Amino acid sequence: MKRRPTHPGIVLKEDILVPLGISIAQAARNMGISRKTLSAIVNGRQAVTPNIALRIGKATNTTPQSWLNMQDRLDLWNEENNAEFNIIPFPVKEEQLIEM
Repeated sequence: MKRRPTHPGIVLKEDILVPLGISIAQAARNMGISRKTLSAIVNGRQAVTPNIALRIGKATNTTPQSWLNMQDRLDLWNEENNAEFNIIPFPVKEEQLIEM
């Protein structure tokens, strides 16, 4: 993947909160979290956790898994593009190859 995936908090802000005219403070109250926490999420400074994904899912009538999937794609992209790995692959015999 070449392009960095969009942070799920930014998706929440741009695709849901802004079009509906819901402030961060009101959304945070509706979801039972602090305004500071939601602000950090919608500004891409804090990850969406399973707990937050459940809250967003219930508030938006979407699946919590969809929010976690967005976060996972972003986390994996960040690791692949920002980490240096010095990994030596395991030796594998032809008959041991497993299709994934």
